[in-house]
Amino acid sequence: MAPQDSTLCYLVRHAATVNNEQEPQVVQGQRLDAELSAAGRQQAERTGRFLARRAVHAVYSSPMLRAQQTARAIASRHGLTVQVVEDLIEADVGEWEGLDWNQIQCNDPDAYRAFMTDAGANGYLGGECLREVLDRAAPAIEHLLSENRGRPIVVVAHNVVNRAYLTRLIGIPLAQYRSIPQDNCGINLLRFRENRVKVITINSVFHLDHELEAPSGQGAVSE
Repeated sequence: MAPQDSTLCYLVRHAATVNNEQEPQVVQGQRLDAELSAAGRQQAERTGRFLARRAVHAVYSSPMLRAQQTARAIASRHGLTVQVVEDLIEADVGEWEGLDWNQIQCNDPDAYRAFMTDAGANGYLGGECLREVLDRAAPAIEHLLSENRGRPIVVVAHNVVNRAYLTRLIGIPLAQYRSIPQDNCGINLLRFRENRVKVITINSVFHLDHELEAPSGQGAVSE
């Protein structure tokens, strides 16, 4: 259990959908509400099994199906109900929803170039920029941290949401958000103390490798 003046938060990217598994990846935002793929369900199960070894007071999720399915795999291990937070929803990717990055580059070269140069200021064509994503998601996450002082929580969100928020925490420009890895079911450990959020780990994924899992009945991997 976290000290009474702090909150531990496991900030998780949702498990994989078929769109995430395409090469190049298909852009999915707020309208492609895909369920988890077979591999994604395994990722969510392994994440739930890993976090079952930790104290968790509450589990929060984006409203998207892929996030809620991941969150339920975690919450069920603790006898909890997933609480949906609307502002954790993935970025609105506008006209690029359902396209892959090669198609986007061919169809909208100027908008693609502007986005790749600075997605903080230049958004998805017809959708949000990363500044808008950060401005809605950061207060939502920090409200959860504040209202759960002394109680560990899990927050399941998305690639762009997590990356945008983490840029703020580690002090890099939004334009550099791609330098922060966020694998499906990667776990970022945050600590909220004295009204400040500190990053402990970014994108921990060892729990997804079955060769590293503790055999049944043995002790948990130490943090």
